[in-house]
This record gives sequence, C-alpha cells and structure tokens, in this order.
Amino acid sequence: MPAKPRSLFLTFILLLLLPLTISSSSSSMHELLRSYGLPSGLFPESVKSYKFDETGRLEVHLDRPCMAKFENRVFFESVVRANLSFGQLKGLQGLSQEELFLWLPVKDIIVNDPSSGLILFDIGLAYKQFSFSLFEDPPICRSQGIISFRRKSIGFQDQR
Repeated sequence: MPAKPRSLFLTFILLLLLPLTISSSSSSMHELLRSYGLPSGLFPESVKSYKFDETGRLEVHLDRPCMAKFENRVFFESVVRANLSFGQLKGLQGLSQEELFLWLPVKDIIVNDPSSGLILFDIGLAYKQFSFSLFEDPPICRSQGIISFRRKSIGFQDQR
C-alpha cells in the first residue's frame, strides 16, 4: 500500500517540473495572450509552436521570419522571446517596428489599463500608443520585403 502514495507523489513532482504550457497550436497561443490581458493578435497566424514556462518566459516559433502590418510595419524573427506577465510582454527579442523609415526593436508591449483601449509599444526612444482593436485578430505575416529589411537593419544600401 505505501507504494501507491509514493508513486502519486513522484508523478505530482514530475508534473510540477515540466513547463506549464508547450503547444503547437497557434490558436492556443492567442488564447494564452488573452488570458494574460493582452490582445490575441500580437503574433501572426503563422505561429508554429510556443513554449511558456512557470517563470513567465515565452518563446514563440514562427514558420519563418516575416513582416506584418498593424498601423506600422513590424518584422518578426523566426523566434520571438519575452517575459509574459499580466498585461505585459517585457524584454522582447525578435520583434522590430518601422518608425520614420527606421527599424527599431520593440522592447516591451504593455496594457496598463485594459478599459482604456490602448496598448503601448516601447521602442526605446519613445512609447507608441495604439488602439487595442488593431490587435484583435492575428495578422497575416508575409516574407516579402525581408531582404530589404535585413539590408537596412545592418546598414547596407541598395545600389539602385
């Protein structure tokens, strides 16, 4: 009889050590964002998989690097990382936004007050406010223009 409680205890411990969520479904990724007070359309529909662990570390895998458009154009690397907590994606890596012909890394995405209908993007030099409604649906992400983005972001100029 003592073996059963011990095996149940070990099973319980093993489950605690596994990441909270590992999924290959982009729809569940978007549900995760909603459950944390963020709009479901912050990441494109081409999410291949994601990992989210008990420390709040989120890692999103896309099929390939791509560009999407909200109000401005945004560039997603094939892997985007951030710390997810309620109303916030902090320490983002792998996401850039075009601002006045410059590509700036998005550092944080914050919803301070969900009733305000606003979402903030921290692009280092400033906070950009957007309407929450721009991010209701996951954007379509296209690979067009990525070569020119990479040239601009590393300082190459087209020779045209």
